[in-house]
Amino acid sequence: MKDKASKLFVILGGFFVTNALLAEIIGVKIFSVEETLGIEPFTFSFFGEKIEGFNMTAGVLLWPVVFVMTDIINEYFGKKGVRMLSFMTAGLILYAFLMIQAAIYVVPAEWWVVDKADVGVPDQFKAFKAIFGQGSWIIAGSIVAFLIGQMTDVISFRYIRKFTGKKMIWLRATGSTLISQLIDSFVVLFIAFYIGNDWSFKFVMAIALTNYIYKFVVAILSTPLIYAVHYFIEKYLGIEKAEELAESV
Repeated sequence: MKDKASKLFVILGGFFVTNALLAEIIGVKIFSVEETLGIEPFTFSFFGEKIEGFNMTAGVLLWPVVFVMTDIINEYFGKKGVRMLSFMTAGLILYAFLMIQAAIYVVPAEWWVVDKADVGVPDQFKAFKAIFGQGSWIIAGSIVAFLIGQMTDVISFRYIRKFTGKKMIWLRATGSTLISQLIDSFVVLFIAFYIGNDWSFKFVMAIALTNYIYKFVVAILSTPLIYAVHYFIEKYLGIEKAEELAESV
């Protein structure tokens, strides 16, 4: 661990795993993008399905960090580094959900159930179960979509980098994210709600496209962050060491 490159991998990997895990856990909350920004909700139609505004899971607040970490790790540690962290993260997400199910299964203390009744939560156990008790299809969809998205990102990133070399960071980072998230947005909804919850295929496509538009905009807006992280890595490792590390993968 005296080697700066090893420390960098641990730091980047820590941010990667933590944000992916938290994004899955807080993703049960759905929020309105327009109302959060203080504007009137949009109404539009995709595939004949009427969509009332951009309603997103709270997980989208953290996924941009995962995208950035994926591209940074891919840049300096290659597809093997991303692949290892992706499978480890998927395993930890599954482990977290299993532990949450165990927490739901244990019998709650009677006093705890009504402890927050004075602030509008008459049954804390029901609230806990409703928030954290995600269905198996949602969990399966999240993990499968995550892995497919990550592997797609790795492949497209390396393919673009083969033509751009060390130049045009924005193209390979943002480009690979836009490609991977197009697939991710569809896969998670297809498994969780088309297979697991009887949504119509048109509605799945409409919601997936709505989610992708949001992710598209966020990916573009995250481009300066990618350059900022590259800058700090070059300051930490030194430009020569950073370039040597990137060229070695």
